[in-house]
Amino acid sequence: MATTSDIKKGLCIVFNNDTYKITDFQHVKPGKGPAFVRTKLKSLTTGRTLDNTFSAGHKIDEVRVETRKYQYLYKEGESTYHFMNNEDYSQIALQHDILDSPELMKEGETVTIIVRAEDELPLSVEMPASVILEVTKTEPGVKGNTATNATKPAIVETGANVNVPLFINEGDKIRIETDKGTYQERISD
Repeated sequence: MATTSDIKKGLCIVFNNDTYKITDFQHVKPGKGPAFVRTKLKSLTTGRTLDNTFSAGHKIDEVRVETRKYQYLYKEGESTYHFMNNEDYSQIALQHDILDSPELMKEGETVTIIVRAEDELPLSVEMPASVILEVTKTEPGVKGNTATNATKPAIVETGANVNVPLFINEGDKIRIETDKGTYQERISD
């Protein structure tokens, strides 16, 4: 049993007879009244997100999890993704709903899969903080038609759409933040 003081990003808990992962939280100590913790929870079985507030000192059921490194192999159909364990080379197939940002995964990418310890059930797939992808399609940017911070849509090698600055051209490699799916910087070779 854990309490609200143990809440941190990425913690897996049992809440309303389902397993949830805490994606965001905020400890609040108002001037009047007791402290509480606002959380954003993502269901690891359905993929649904919900907001919940726990009062200070509230007991929560923590789920014991293990993290394992897997390599993304390929996508089968519209919603099945295949991964290989980097240690014992066993393969698993996972559905689209437990992946954080599958549109940014390219074949060969190493990801972390969170597995429930008691029954070896994969709960979620965590991408690296950022990925480097090549821009495959974008309109050429024209100088002088904007004041500041203008962006244009671009399609990267995985098929994902990302807004990029006007100076990015086809063939450029860019770093993308996986949490938000946003452009970070251009990578020079």
